[in-house]
Amino acid sequence: MKESFSKNTLLWLVAIGFFMETLDSTIVNTALPTMAHDLGVSPFEMQSVVVSYALTLAVFIPASGWLTDRFGIRRVYLSAILIFTFGSLLCALAPTLSSLVIARIIQAAGGSMLLPVGRLAVLRTFPGERYLPALSFVTMPALIGPLIGPTLGGLIAEKLSWHWIFLVNIPIGILGCFATYKAMPADDYIRKRSFDYVGFLQMALFMVCVSLALEGVTFNRISSTIGYVLFIFGIAALAAYVIRALKNPNPLISLKLFETRTFSIGILGNIFSRLGSTSITFLLPLFMQLCLGLSPLNSGMAMLPIAIAAIMGKRLVSPLVRIFGYKKFLIMNTFLVGTTIASFTLINTSEAGHLRLSLFSLFGVFNSMQFTAMNTLTMKDLGREVSSHGNTLFSIVQMMAMSFSVGIAGSLIQTLMEERSKIEAFHLTFICMGALTWTSAWIFFQIGRDKRLNPS
Repeated sequence: MKESFSKNTLLWLVAIGFFMETLDSTIVNTALPTMAHDLGVSPFEMQSVVVSYALTLAVFIPASGWLTDRFGIRRVYLSAILIFTFGSLLCALAPTLSSLVIARIIQAAGGSMLLPVGRLAVLRTFPGERYLPALSFVTMPALIGPLIGPTLGGLIAEKLSWHWIFLVNIPIGILGCFATYKAMPADDYIRKRSFDYVGFLQMALFMVCVSLALEGVTFNRISSTIGYVLFIFGIAALAAYVIRALKNPNPLISLKLFETRTFSIGILGNIFSRLGSTSITFLLPLFMQLCLGLSPLNSGMAMLPIAIAAIMGKRLVSPLVRIFGYKKFLIMNTFLVGTTIASFTLINTSEAGHLRLSLFSLFGVFNSMQFTAMNTLTMKDLGREVSSHGNTLFSIVQMMAMSFSVGIAGSLIQTLMEERSKIEAFHLTFICMGALTWTSAWIFFQIGRDKRLNPS
């Protein structure tokens, strides 16, 4: 009975950890204008709050596996909760945008370990046939978190204060620390193995330099010359990693992944498709509050159709892929996602609410189907020897795409607003992000005709 209670507690603990990490990636979006007003900055400068969180997740995810092997699941997961909770407290107490960004980096450093370490804890506690149902249980909150984040963030910002977006994590974190000590597996799998420190540094430099160059030039925090230097330095770091990884027997991320054609196509398609579509959760709350005059709560409620439609869309992927195959389905659906994003230009202060509802619902369905099909195509043909590397790289790409897409969208709006009205700047940005999404269709043209396997 005691062992069963401990295992059930572990499942709930990991599920809550998944929920906290994914919720915090979107919960601030609808509160950004309110936070900007209190901090005395432009709402568009608040993109750094979103970018810093996603980028830090991408940087530290590769180290999570090594840390777990070196120090044990319990210690690493406990540390992750402590860091995440401490970062949340610092976010709530932040008096300036700069201090808030630093606090978000600390918060994300802890959050980066919650998902991979929690997933490993479930695997070791529920081996064999019991793993899949256990993993399904703990990942459900991770799917719900990003969906309810905008609405919950708007509700808290309007009815309480944006500070409570972060303060609610503190009692949950304290309970999580206690539950981790009681329910996490004993640290009996500790082993020393080498870690590719140089590769980790090279990948981190690539992601940070490119992101800093993009955001710094946009908001005139650095000169364009320094921005170009940072960008080139970041690309050089990536090139250096590739050259080194080809010879390194134990690289941070194995380049053998790209010997699998479906993985290569899927990961590249993910990058370009997400660059356009992922920015929408950042753009829409700002658009509805700054251009349409909606309150934080109402803008969050307006996002609910996207979440509901996304859940429904996942059910459609499997039969559609069986009928059309991955190639035709992804080409057609990519065009539909991009077109729906561009169609947000039809939304203005005089349009009827049912048009907004229809467009948001269509985007939710098409975008959900896009992610499900792309993700399955990317991972399904990987061998066991490189599957962990593939999962790590896939997680990094997801976070990088979120970071870069928000940076690109923010840059476009800032540039367009110099010569156009606010609503025109948003409309043109929607068109550009839709067009960026369309570009990934060229990548999906490379899928073979026989790739018709059923997505999971």
